[in-house]
Amino acid sequence: MRQSRVDEEVRAALAAADDPSASPQDRAEMLMEIAMGLQQLPESPDQIEAAIDLYERAGAICPSDEYLLSTRIAARRATALLALPNGGGDALERARTELEKATRHFADLDRPEELAEAEMNLGLAIHNLAGLNRARITDAISAYQRALRTFDRVRFPKEFAILQNNLATAFLSMPFTDSRAKMREALAVQAFEEGLKIVNLIDHPTEYAMLQNNLGNALQYASSSHVAENNLRALEAYDEALKVRTRAAMPLEYANTIANKANCLWNLPDDPADPGNGNRANLTAAREYYRECREIFMRSGEADKARIVAEACEQIDRELLSAPAAKSDGLSGSVQPHLN
Repeated sequence: MRQSRVDEEVRAALAAADDPSASPQDRAEMLMEIAMGLQQLPESPDQIEAAIDLYERAGAICPSDEYLLSTRIAARRATALLALPNGGGDALERARTELEKATRHFADLDRPEELAEAEMNLGLAIHNLAGLNRARITDAISAYQRALRTFDRVRFPKEFAILQNNLATAFLSMPFTDSRAKMREALAVQAFEEGLKIVNLIDHPTEYAMLQNNLGNALQYASSSHVAENNLRALEAYDEALKVRTRAAMPLEYANTIANKANCLWNLPDDPADPGNGNRANLTAAREYYRECREIFMRSGEADKARIVAEACEQIDRELLSAPAAKSDGLSGSVQPHLN
């Protein structure tokens, strides 16, 4: 049913674009706009793939002298490649190539806002490639910083906040084996906090929740002598994120955040002022959060995440059975991967 709907949308797009009364430029623009519509809030990977195909067709019929339009089509095609589920490194490499060309062309055409958007997306492509050991994370950071020349906090608060989030996650993805690791952690926390100075719960709820969740992760896993203090701040950040990421409205994001909150509780004494009194209450609360997010992950087909939190539940059960009620130091839990 879903596939037939996508096929119908594509056929309608091609029929409209084949209108003999329309110029090649108009037809290319029409295909690009229909592709953008397919790409927004896609219900299946088929829609992303169909959008890529329409961008390809738009690029093929775009007149060679329509320099700006052809660049826009290429940049949009790159964003679809970035959004392609299971596209892998090859799709990311294609996106990177398209966006590197687009940044040069937008610069030549003196289109600062479109250039900044392309730089931001180029940063994402490189960031993801760095995770596959196919690019340098420092190149992603440079692209984000170039985008910030235009996407400043005053005129573009939403884009500024997203870029701060991306910069922070890039800092945190760098190796933590050298002497500058703590500095990068501090820069990441600072970037999240800079973003949160600009967006708020009412006007930018999605970005606000993303930054609060990721700030919580940065605080929780920072190498610091103030572990309990950082964990308490992290819990506050997760609770702020959960004002937006509710189970009813955003179940997967909600599950990610309560999993992160469970990780934090696992490693926090019930009374930070008296860590020797154990963390039995926090372990019990963490187990309940893990159970809830496991149920959501299972229903959503997120098998790997469901497995991770199931293993965490089993380990907490063992700790609760084996440890005396008031002897745990509150730091025995193994750290789980944080979720965005």
